[in-house]
Amino acid sequence: MNIEYYHASRFGNGAKVAEEFRRQAALLGATVNVHHIRDTDPKRLASADLYVFSSPGQWGKPIKKVRRFLSELDLPVGTRCAVLTTEIAPRPDKETGALPTEEEQAKWQRVRPIINELLQKAGLARIAEDKILVTEIRGPLEDGWEAKVQSFAEQVVTATAGAQRQ
Repeated sequence: MNIEYYHASRFGNGAKVAEEFRRQAALLGATVNVHHIRDTDPKRLASADLYVFSSPGQWGKPIKKVRRFLSELDLPVGTRCAVLTTEIAPRPDKETGALPTEEEQAKWQRVRPIINELLQKAGLARIAEDKILVTEIRGPLEDGWEAKVQSFAEQVVTATAGAQRQ
Protein backbone atom coordinates (compact mmCIF):
# COMPACT_ATOMS: atom_id res chain seq x y z
CA MET A 1 0.00 0.00 0.00
CA ASN A 2 1.29 3.44 -0.96
CA ILE A 3 0.38 6.61 0.96
CA GLU A 4 1.40 10.13 -0.03
CA TYR A 5 1.48 12.55 2.92
CA TYR A 6 1.42 16.31 2.18
CA HIS A 7 1.97 18.75 5.03
CA ALA A 8 3.01 22.26 5.92
CA SER A 9 5.15 22.92 8.94
CA ARG A 10 6.43 26.29 10.06
CA PHE A 11 7.93 25.38 13.44
CA GLY A 12 8.56 21.67 12.85
CA ASN A 13 5.50 20.28 14.64
CA GLY A 14 3.79 19.13 11.42
CA ALA A 15 7.05 17.57 10.20
CA LYS A 16 7.36 15.58 13.45
CA VAL A 17 3.80 14.32 13.10
CA ALA A 18 4.37 13.39 9.44
CA GLU A 19 7.52 11.42 10.26
CA GLU A 20 5.81 9.60 13.12
CA PHE A 21 2.91 8.73 10.79
CA ARG A 22 5.41 7.41 8.23
CA ARG A 23 7.10 5.29 10.91
CA GLN A 24 3.84 3.90 12.32
CA ALA A 25 2.36 3.15 8.88
CA ALA A 26 5.58 1.33 7.90
CA LEU A 27 5.12 -0.95 10.91
CA LEU A 28 1.72 -1.83 9.40
CA GLY A 29 3.21 -2.60 5.98
CA ALA A 30 2.46 0.69 4.22
CA THR A 31 4.93 2.83 2.33
CA VAL A 32 4.55 6.54 3.11
CA ASN A 33 6.21 9.30 1.15
CA VAL A 34 6.22 12.59 3.07
CA HIS A 35 6.23 15.91 1.19
CA HIS A 36 6.16 19.53 2.32
CA ILE A 37 3.61 21.37 0.19
CA ARG A 38 6.12 24.10 -0.71
CA ASP A 39 8.03 21.46 -2.71
CA THR A 40 4.96 20.03 -4.48
CA ASP A 41 2.80 20.94 -7.47
CA PRO A 42 -0.83 20.16 -6.48
CA LYS A 43 -1.63 19.38 -10.12
CA ARG A 44 1.06 16.67 -10.32
CA LEU A 45 0.77 14.50 -7.24
CA ALA A 46 2.28 11.04 -7.24
CA SER A 47 -0.16 8.16 -7.61
CA ALA A 48 -1.21 6.61 -4.30
CA ASP A 49 -3.78 4.41 -2.59
CA LEU A 50 -4.39 7.19 -0.06
CA TYR A 51 -3.45 10.84 0.37
CA VAL A 52 -3.02 12.43 3.79
CA PHE A 53 -3.22 16.21 4.05
CA SER A 54 -2.01 18.18 7.05
CA SER A 55 -1.92 21.83 8.03
CA PRO A 56 -1.14 23.80 11.13
CA GLY A 57 -3.82 26.16 12.33
CA GLN A 58 -3.34 29.90 12.11
CA TRP A 59 -6.03 32.15 13.54
CA GLY A 60 -8.35 29.13 13.56
CA LYS A 61 -7.89 28.28 9.86
CA PRO A 62 -5.47 26.19 7.82
CA ILE A 63 -2.60 28.36 6.61
CA LYS A 64 -3.12 30.13 3.29
CA LYS A 65 -0.56 28.02 1.40
CA VAL A 66 -2.43 24.84 2.36
CA ARG A 67 -5.81 26.32 1.39
CA ARG A 68 -4.38 27.30 -1.99
CA PHE A 69 -2.71 23.89 -2.42
CA LEU A 70 -5.94 22.02 -1.68
CA SER A 71 -8.03 24.26 -3.94
CA GLU A 72 -5.68 23.45 -6.85
CA LEU A 73 -5.62 19.65 -6.40
CA ASP A 74 -6.00 17.63 -9.57
CA LEU A 75 -7.01 14.14 -8.43
CA PRO A 76 -9.78 11.86 -9.74
CA VAL A 77 -13.18 12.23 -8.11
CA GLY A 78 -13.56 9.69 -5.32
CA THR A 79 -9.85 9.55 -4.48
CA ARG A 80 -9.43 8.48 -0.86
CA CYS A 81 -7.83 10.90 1.57
CA ALA A 82 -7.40 11.61 5.27
CA VAL A 83 -6.75 14.75 7.30
CA LEU A 84 -4.37 15.08 10.25
CA THR A 85 -3.83 18.62 11.54
CA THR A 86 -1.77 20.34 14.20
CA GLU A 87 -3.89 22.82 16.15
CA ILE A 88 -3.28 25.01 19.17
CA ALA A 89 -4.53 23.49 22.40
CA PRO A 90 -7.51 25.27 23.96
CA ARG A 91 -6.73 27.58 26.86
CA PRO A 92 -8.65 27.64 30.13
CA ASP A 93 -10.80 30.67 30.88
CA LYS A 94 -8.74 33.16 32.90
CA GLU A 95 -11.54 33.73 35.40
CA THR A 96 -13.07 30.27 35.85
CA GLY A 97 -10.20 28.02 34.79
CA ALA A 98 -12.66 25.96 32.70
CA LEU A 99 -11.67 24.72 29.27
CA PRO A 100 -13.97 25.73 26.39
CA THR A 101 -16.49 23.09 25.31
CA GLU A 102 -16.24 21.39 21.91
CA GLU A 103 -19.05 23.67 20.68
CA GLU A 104 -17.21 26.79 21.86
CA GLN A 105 -13.97 25.59 20.27
CA ALA A 106 -15.77 24.94 16.97
CA LYS A 107 -16.61 28.65 16.74
CA TRP A 108 -12.95 29.70 16.52
CA GLN A 109 -11.08 26.54 15.52
CA ARG A 110 -12.06 25.73 11.91
CA VAL A 111 -8.90 24.09 10.53
CA ARG A 112 -10.40 20.67 9.76
CA PRO A 113 -13.82 21.91 8.60
CA ILE A 114 -12.19 24.24 6.07
CA ILE A 115 -9.86 21.50 4.82
CA ASN A 116 -12.79 19.08 4.55
CA GLU A 117 -14.79 21.64 2.57
CA LEU A 118 -11.91 22.08 0.10
CA LEU A 119 -11.48 18.32 -0.26
CA GLN A 120 -15.20 17.87 -0.81
CA LYS A 121 -15.15 20.55 -3.55
CA ALA A 122 -12.32 18.58 -5.20
CA GLY A 123 -14.50 15.45 -5.08
CA LEU A 124 -12.23 13.52 -2.75
CA ALA A 125 -13.51 10.87 -0.33
CA ARG A 126 -12.29 11.56 3.22
CA ILE A 127 -11.98 8.36 5.24
CA ALA A 128 -10.56 9.77 8.50
CA GLU A 129 -9.58 12.92 10.31
CA ASP A 130 -7.89 13.82 13.57
CA LYS A 131 -5.87 16.56 15.20
CA ILE A 132 -2.70 16.72 17.24
CA LEU A 133 -2.62 19.59 19.71
CA VAL A 134 0.29 21.97 20.06
CA THR A 135 0.64 23.41 23.56
CA GLU A 136 2.26 26.70 22.44
CA ILE A 137 2.68 28.39 19.04
CA ARG A 138 6.11 26.84 18.44
CA GLY A 139 5.42 23.62 20.33
CA PRO A 140 5.80 21.29 21.96
CA LEU A 141 3.20 18.80 20.85
CA GLU A 142 0.69 17.53 23.43
CA ASP A 143 1.61 14.69 25.75
CA GLY A 144 0.82 11.35 24.15
CA TRP A 145 0.82 12.70 20.58
CA GLU A 146 2.73 9.66 19.32
CA ALA A 147 -0.06 7.34 20.48
CA LYS A 148 -2.65 9.52 18.70
CA VAL A 149 -0.61 9.32 15.49
CA GLN A 150 -0.27 5.54 15.92
CA SER A 151 -4.04 5.19 16.30
CA PHE A 152 -4.66 7.39 13.25
CA ALA A 153 -2.15 5.39 11.17
CA GLU A 154 -3.84 2.14 12.19
CA GLN A 155 -7.25 3.57 11.28
CA VAL A 156 -6.29 4.77 7.79
CA VAL A 157 -4.09 1.80 6.87
CA THR A 158 -6.80 -0.66 7.95
CA ALA A 159 -9.53 1.25 6.08
CA THR A 160 -7.41 1.55 2.94
CA ALA A 161 -6.39 -2.12 3.01
CA GLY A 162 -10.05 -3.09 3.43
CA ALA A 163 -11.07 -0.95 0.46
CA GLN A 164 -8.36 -2.52 -1.70
CA ARG A 165 -9.70 -6.02 -0.96
CA GLN A 166 -13.20 -5.06 -2.13
